[in-house]
Amino acid sequence: MEDVLKTAKERAKLWMSGSFDEDTKAQVKKMYEEGGPELIDAFYRHLEFGTGGLRGVMGPGTNRMNIYTVGMATQGLANYLKKQFAGKEMISVAIAYDTRNNSRLFAETAAGIFAANRFTVFLFDDFRPTPELSYAIRQFGCQSGVVITASHNPKEYNGYKVYWEDGGQIIPPHDGGIIEEVKKISGPEQVNYKGDKKLIKRIGEEFDRKYLDEIAKLSLSPRTIKKQRNMKIIYTPLHGTGVKLIPQCLEKFGFENVESIPEQETPDGNFPTVGSPNPEDPAAFEMAIKRGRETGALLILATDPDTDRVGVAVRDNAGNYRLLNGNQTAAIIVYYLLENLRSAGKLRGNEYIVKTIVTSDLISDIADKYGVECYDVLTGFKFIAGLMKELEGKKRFVAGCEESYGYLAGDFVRDKDAVVSSALICEITAWMLDSGKTLFDLLTDIYLEFGLYRELLVSLEKKGRSGAGEIAAMMEGFRNSPPDSICGSDVMQVNDYLKQKSFDTISHLRHPIDLPKSNVLQFFLRDGTKISVRPSGTEPKIKFYFSVNEKLEKREDFEKVSSLLDNKLESLCREFGIK
Repeated sequence: MEDVLKTAKERAKLWMSGSFDEDTKAQVKKMYEEGGPELIDAFYRHLEFGTGGLRGVMGPGTNRMNIYTVGMATQGLANYLKKQFAGKEMISVAIAYDTRNNSRLFAETAAGIFAANRFTVFLFDDFRPTPELSYAIRQFGCQSGVVITASHNPKEYNGYKVYWEDGGQIIPPHDGGIIEEVKKISGPEQVNYKGDKKLIKRIGEEFDRKYLDEIAKLSLSPRTIKKQRNMKIIYTPLHGTGVKLIPQCLEKFGFENVESIPEQETPDGNFPTVGSPNPEDPAAFEMAIKRGRETGALLILATDPDTDRVGVAVRDNAGNYRLLNGNQTAAIIVYYLLENLRSAGKLRGNEYIVKTIVTSDLISDIADKYGVECYDVLTGFKFIAGLMKELEGKKRFVAGCEESYGYLAGDFVRDKDAVVSSALICEITAWMLDSGKTLFDLLTDIYLEFGLYRELLVSLEKKGRSGAGEIAAMMEGFRNSPPDSICGSDVMQVNDYLKQKSFDTISHLRHPIDLPKSNVLQFFLRDGTKISVRPSGTEPKIKFYFSVNEKLEKREDFEKVSSLLDNKLESLCREFGIK
């Protein structure tokens, strides 16, 4: 502990002098004099530029998000781009930002640095959804892009995500190359902060309209929407960027009875009406569901601050609202798209679906029914985008999905898109209503055909330096001593994505896994259970994904079978000692 404190103090001293602004120096001096845990946490390490960029608590310090850590990351990225596009006369980048505190400041800081490096910069004139940044990169022919966001993290956080010229988040080898260049920037004195402002081009509402026009082309049931245009929809942006475009998008699709939650329409990085601006958190829906009950809304939608993920609440047969998990919403979207494409005679045999390895295998089952190939990729939508790039011009992309509430249809964006997804979810609800059914009925129909799947994600938070060690030890334990059986069911197969090997426990044969290395373990049990374990790439957590399934013989058995599977999930948690 003394060594850590010593290191923190040495780094803090550098921040109390030199080229740092006076306010930063004063804050660091106060921390230095107190010499407590805040000083250690702010300076015990350099905020790591990971495979997706930066994410951390805001404030002064080497381990914090501030204009200096953002500046050094931007200069490192600029240096890498110069090497990769050495023969290009003018390199260009696009920049977007969300509603978080300091997001605009960080975005403008990055824009100035890129301009100082003689890049053309396309900077949005106000906060925008992350997927629109992906679209802008492709439309303007940029070589890279940056979005300032920490997604659904608490209000203290912000982040810096990097995109490549295809509009997808960076993947190997570029992620590693950028990391190396960022590491070479040891201080703000190596950063070019001031550039020609004429190189910064503003992106405004005209571009929004172009993006929305592209989304509108994805509609498969415009006549149905026209008949059900008064269907009641409640939408909340949770103080985020969705307020900019989702109401406009739903109106463009033809929905005329969409109501937002006024208190949550206000862009506010403090997220005052929710404990967490995360559509995966049931508490985030409380205000919207209350309003839904008052108005009899059929559908409730909530998006996260940067509007790349959407949560859904639907009415069940008893009239109560049920929150769908990401796997359920993904299954509904994939089923709808494939069913309507087939009905219209538009499945030509070269279509494909992409999901992540921790997303429900129900998606694969649905794709199989329609003769559509379903690919598995590593966790993270950037790998879905990577496959889209690889298959571009060879196969036709239909949809991509991940269990963490991220979905995409259409290929003009290369990241999960809650604007697109929200419009499609509303359209599917109208499609079902036209036949006298609900979205919940559609989910039940899917389960009757393919089996009832239940999933559970449990995240264990392990903060700080000691927490990182605990997470590493847990993964090492599972890797070196995998269980033979879990809850009385034999482990039939173990997939180790770090070793890139799949082990069949029956034949004792090992097979290669043709995916990049990743610290993920999966256990497949005799009874159809799938368990995935991995450390989070953006938070101090280790995540456990449980998936169980059982045949559903008749609609009336839905609650009974669901309860049976819920009990099974509870047993699995107890077996792993995590709940």
